[in-house]
Amino acid sequence: MERPAVGVAIFMWNENQQFILGKRKGAHAAGTWALPGGHVEAGESLETCCIREAKEETGLDIDHVQPMTFTNDIFPEDDKHYVTLYFMARVVGGELKTREEDKCEGWKLFTLDDEMPTPLFGELGSIIGHLNKMKAMHEAAMAAHGGGCGGCGKKDDEGNCEGCGE
Repeated sequence: MERPAVGVAIFMWNENQQFILGKRKGAHAAGTWALPGGHVEAGESLETCCIREAKEETGLDIDHVQPMTFTNDIFPEDDKHYVTLYFMARVVGGELKTREEDKCEGWKLFTLDDEMPTPLFGELGSIIGHLNKMKAMHEAAMAAHGGGCGGCGKKDDEGNCEGCGE
């Protein structure tokens, strides 16, 4: 096994709070559902890599690329080792297309509330589970404060939160 390669995987969120998954083919972990992404090129910034891979694979333009987490992915059956850096970004244009048909059977849109397809690539299921927990905690906090406080912008004329009066 050679030294690990570095790759990116991008949660690309549209205005409907959906993200994109595609079914991999023709490479390691074929048949699994994965985020758009790929290899970091020598001398390339991580943000530039995400923007490039998003356009190359999906036809979509993204911005607001933000780091999330990373995984150490070892595929002994394929003699491969990757460090995968996960990002989130906002879709700002383009048209969703399967541009690399030799690598992806097609793209589909999902929300965090949807049942995810199986099998998911690597640790993606755990990452989506973590995002769901964060979403639930945020919703519970907002409900406990009548819709929001702590910078939610729902302030009355005296600067108190309209949701909870703080």
